[in-house]
Amino acid sequence: MSPTAGAADTHDPLQALDNQRTTSISPLLSPALLRQEHPVDAAVAKTVAHGRADTVDILDGRDDRLVVVVGPCSVHDPEAALDYARRLAEHAERVREQLHVVMRVYFEKPRTTLGWKGLINDPDLDGSFAVNKGLRLARQLLLDVSALGLPVGCEFLDPITPQFIADTVTWGSIGARTAASQVHRQLCSALSMPVGIKNSTEGDVQVAVDATRAAAASHVFAGINADGLAALLTTSGNPDCHVILRGGSAGPNHDPETVADTLARLRGAGLPERVIVDASHGNSGKDPVRQAGVVGEIAGRIGAGERGIVGVMMESFLAAGRQDLTLGRRDELEYGRSITDACLDWTTTAGLLDELAAAVRAR
Repeated sequence: MSPTAGAADTHDPLQALDNQRTTSISPLLSPALLRQEHPVDAAVAKTVAHGRADTVDILDGRDDRLVVVVGPCSVHDPEAALDYARRLAEHAERVREQLHVVMRVYFEKPRTTLGWKGLINDPDLDGSFAVNKGLRLARQLLLDVSALGLPVGCEFLDPITPQFIADTVTWGSIGARTAASQVHRQLCSALSMPVGIKNSTEGDVQVAVDATRAAAASHVFAGINADGLAALLTTSGNPDCHVILRGGSAGPNHDPETVADTLARLRGAGLPERVIVDASHGNSGKDPVRQAGVVGEIAGRIGAGERGIVGVMMESFLAAGRQDLTLGRRDELEYGRSITDACLDWTTTAGLLDELAAAVRAR
């Protein structure tokens, strides 16, 4: 036997089977502890419960209003987000007879390649990945926004994250990159709020229809419980999931023909016929100017009596456009401007909310 072979024989082969590319494992606080540190009070509970009920009534046609999910592409500054929330809450009250306004409060940013992955993942914007801090900041912001009487909407990207914040969320979404994921379809079946599911990044609407159908069914899958322990989850299915048309690589898909085709696909699958149009992403080419044009077009069609569209999404912040982030130099960022996708500014947003409200009145 060679010396080299003998040396190898003295090494425990079991040690080479795991953690070959994991550089560290750090403790994560439990959902139960986070909920205890940042509890839901009676006012927040009322906002969430009423917000969910109103959303479902609109989805099911019992309420003639329009759901409008509007807010920053991805929150990077809780202070600026709360500033935006105060303005939105005040304006939402003025149009409450026509619009059910839900603030977009997204903390997880899916990336096609690489980039900042959101406030929960990297709250200090410096690559330090202080996830426990990010979870605390995220939950507190959701409580603060809900305390204003303004319901919130979140995209669920990591399947573990909902255990930490879902009790504060009125409306959820599944993004274009995860609509085909079995893990996320199972997650939707367990969530206690209505969930919108987007068509694929290529523009495939059938993926979202199939996901909506799958989410309505019961599932059994692995997850974590409130104490952060591995658990087997059994769900009854979520009947309040719906399709979001967000455009794709081939271009916009908010046109009347695509909306009608989507409703026909839903009908063929035995699902409720309801669609939300996302004015950003592929429908606007991520151009906030074109985003305003999409909202204006949808408002005109709703005012003319179109019924299949039950909601609209907009990416909006205090200032228009976007800015680049240099990790570790957050002090150089302009207040109230997105560091991910370009957004509408607040003044334009307020005008579009009024335009949508007028359309609902006309309808």
